[in-house]
Amino acid sequence: MLNRYLKICSIQLIALDFICLNVLFFLSSSWLQRYDRMQDINVDVFLVVSNLSWMVALYTTGIYFLSQQLSFERIARKTIQSILLYLLLLLLFLFLSKQLYSRLFILIYCTGFIMMVLLGRWVFYRVTSHILHRSGVEKKVVILGYNELSKELAGKLLEDNSNLKFEGYFEEYNNVHELSYYPVIGNLEACVPYAQSNNIREIYSTLSPEKFPYLYTLAREAELNLIHFRFVPDFKLFVNRQIFVDYFNNIPIISLRAEPLDDIANRIRKRVFDMVFSSLVILFILTWLIPLLALLIKLESAGPVFFIQYRTGRNNQNFPCLKLRSMYVNNDANSKQATRHDSRFTRIGRLLRKTNLDEMPQFLNVWMGQMSIVGPRPHMLRHTEEYSRVIQQYMIRHFLKPGITGWAQVSGLRGEITDESHLRRRIEHDIWYMENWSVYLDLRIIFLTIRNTVRGEENAF
Repeated sequence: MLNRYLKICSIQLIALDFICLNVLFFLSSSWLQRYDRMQDINVDVFLVVSNLSWMVALYTTGIYFLSQQLSFERIARKTIQSILLYLLLLLLFLFLSKQLYSRLFILIYCTGFIMMVLLGRWVFYRVTSHILHRSGVEKKVVILGYNELSKELAGKLLEDNSNLKFEGYFEEYNNVHELSYYPVIGNLEACVPYAQSNNIREIYSTLSPEKFPYLYTLAREAELNLIHFRFVPDFKLFVNRQIFVDYFNNIPIISLRAEPLDDIANRIRKRVFDMVFSSLVILFILTWLIPLLALLIKLESAGPVFFIQYRTGRNNQNFPCLKLRSMYVNNDANSKQATRHDSRFTRIGRLLRKTNLDEMPQFLNVWMGQMSIVGPRPHMLRHTEEYSRVIQQYMIRHFLKPGITGWAQVSGLRGEITDESHLRRRIEHDIWYMENWSVYLDLRIIFLTIRNTVRGEENAF
């Protein structure tokens, strides 16, 4: 019931967003036209772009209100991300548009819409929080078992802003050897009768049914009395880390990490983004930049314009990675990594590497499907072999397509790998990206890459 309420509220919020977006547009434009401050322009195009921009912003950042564990921080973060992306798309349209729009109109319109969005999200949070904590909605729960898992579960139930109220534990008294922060109400047999008489809505069991077969009897008794009975398995017995559970038909499948790009819909989204972005770069930038840089490379030193080197790609498949040649032709190119004061650099090569222009041809690799705009940087075949022997988790990064830029690179982890700790930090960042991928994260990394290139980076050489 509560999930249905939250879903309906989220749909209403989205509908209200678009109503405000369009109503504010007509109110702002009508008010300004009275004072002849609106120019004779095609306002219909602006309105369509505004609606599409907000639609893309919501779709990209996601609507994360459909959870009983309501978090103000989460709602605020996602709302701000949506607003910033919306403004970025709108400013991009204004920049590319040949028509001049009233700056006063843009200011009034965008400010009014942002205030309405923030107000709507705040009202949603306040109303929903009030409903979650009403006595009629509040769910009383108890936990079977007194152990480390049950104590952790109790803490999580109470720290999250939810409608769950924890009453206490049920455990055999001879298994309790310390004073508990929350009461041990009784033994296992007393659980269901207590739940009946105290309006307990849910029972969580942290005990293993294999060790306590009586739990199946308790579960049946609870359901006969319309009390939800839930098992909480302790997977830390098998792996001492966070795990993820998915289902194949009705069979639970346990994974050691979340992989958003395992979802074919997310892979399609990322591929479409890569195709559109790389096509625009190839059409509007590479068509004139590559011939210009090729001429400069040829004028300084003999050798090919492009440096083609096989590197490790997705699923450990090798591919020809394209770069503009930044060094004199040498025999160590496929075995020795570049160093800060490498004598093999040409003068134009140093500039290309400093500004990342040597990697621009890799947009062709992206267009051909061998790379992605954002992902772990591909390494030389020899380095893949060496690093996989040093770092146990190294090969995990190859679940993804390699990228022109990545989370490790914008975090300052680029350039020469001098020790194992440097490599380990890169791998940790690559795996974090894989587990937390989103379109918004890709856009953020692209923005940080451009910003770092303009500012200059210490490790860029």
